[in-house]
Amino acid sequence: MSSTLPAPTPTRRLRMPSFGVQVLLGLVLGVVLGLVARSMGPDGVSATGEVDPNWLTETLTTVGGTFVTLLTAVVPALVFLAIVASIANLRAVAGAARLAWKTLAWFAGTALIAVSIGITLGLVLQPGSRTSVSADAASEPASSGSWLDFLNGLVPANVLGLQASGGDDGSVALSFNVLQILVVAIAVGIATLKVGEAAEPFLVVVRSALAVVQKVLWWIILLAPIATVGLLGKAVATYGWDALGSLGVFTGAIYAGLLLVLLVVYPVLLRVNGLSVRQFFSGAWPAISLAFVSRSSVGTMPVTESVTERNLGVPRAYSSFAVPLGATTKMDGCASIYPAISAIFVAQFFGVDLAITDYLLIVVVSVIGSAATAGVTGATVMLTLTLSTLGLPLEGVGLLLAIDPILDMGRTAVNVTGQALVPTLVAKREGILDHEVYDAPRTGGWVRDAAVEEDRSAATVSTVATGPSLEPSVRV
Repeated sequence: MSSTLPAPTPTRRLRMPSFGVQVLLGLVLGVVLGLVARSMGPDGVSATGEVDPNWLTETLTTVGGTFVTLLTAVVPALVFLAIVASIANLRAVAGAARLAWKTLAWFAGTALIAVSIGITLGLVLQPGSRTSVSADAASEPASSGSWLDFLNGLVPANVLGLQASGGDDGSVALSFNVLQILVVAIAVGIATLKVGEAAEPFLVVVRSALAVVQKVLWWIILLAPIATVGLLGKAVATYGWDALGSLGVFTGAIYAGLLLVLLVVYPVLLRVNGLSVRQFFSGAWPAISLAFVSRSSVGTMPVTESVTERNLGVPRAYSSFAVPLGATTKMDGCASIYPAISAIFVAQFFGVDLAITDYLLIVVVSVIGSAATAGVTGATVMLTLTLSTLGLPLEGVGLLLAIDPILDMGRTAVNVTGQALVPTLVAKREGILDHEVYDAPRTGGWVRDAAVEEDRSAATVSTVATGPSLEPSVRV
């Protein structure tokens, strides 16, 4: 006796939201959990007088911090390998030096526009004269910027650009200076050009290692939605918006300047160069959103480089050089808008009249001074460099420290947007931008989707021996 088994009913797989939607959900959830954590209050005060955060704040801090640590761990290898490979690949391209100089020129040009906006807002809104912050808050920062930092930062302490510091408990912490790694990588890249054929085995290893590092990076980036919850939640829980009251006009001036650059200046530059504003921002969104919550241009750099190449169509050989360079020297938020408005704020607060030459000095420091703070991280260092150049009291920095984390989110987002914008504009003007990639419909995914990324990674294997080309190509 036989029996007929019913045909199995097909199972419907749960479809995950696209990467872009996941990041947006992470932003919303981060704000909600941050508000919940803030409402819970601290667990108490330690014997040293420090506030002990509650368990939710600790969890959010750990989740966000782990992601930034993972990203930062990839940066040294990525910067070195990508720049060496890109310089080696540029040997077959006519006008490679022109690309580099045009990139630097665009960095300076957009910085000039940004600092001009900052000065204008500072003079119009008068933030230093319209504040209730107490003079008791004035204090000199622990570290300050100097023009000598630029020269010191250029000289690598070792071939890896690593720095070590000892702790009181006998531990040793390692850190890296991106500018020094950049210098070492450029030197090695140029050396491979001079050596010629004998350097080919070395370049094969470099390109293979780069492919491996980029794959590891891709796995890390997939954690970004979860990390967004931790990073933004921690910011809301720790800082909230309480500190904005006494510095409301100053905060408004900073964010007004950032929004003018982000939503007016950058779109105008895109339209003038015949590029879609919507396509740019939808393509660069993953890097912009991560920069906002992580507050780290260097930590976001791997994402910035990836979206610049894969979403905006900038050739890898060029983006792998321009983006790391921009991460150390292209800071329209931290090095242009913020120090300009802050310097005017400090001058107004202490009753110091600025002459036209002082405003010109602000412009000079903002346009070329960001390189002097590369590797010495932080807008505070850039601000001290500006104040010391103008002869303004460094104690003014202490007035602004309470809200610096809140401002830093917007500053870093603008920094990273500019770091993706300039390579895109230069590639467009040089005729090497892949318009098919730039104009491709956005599906909400980070690159098109994971399958496309796998296909492109497989295709890369066949070009390891020759490396990527700067010629526009159709990517599927």
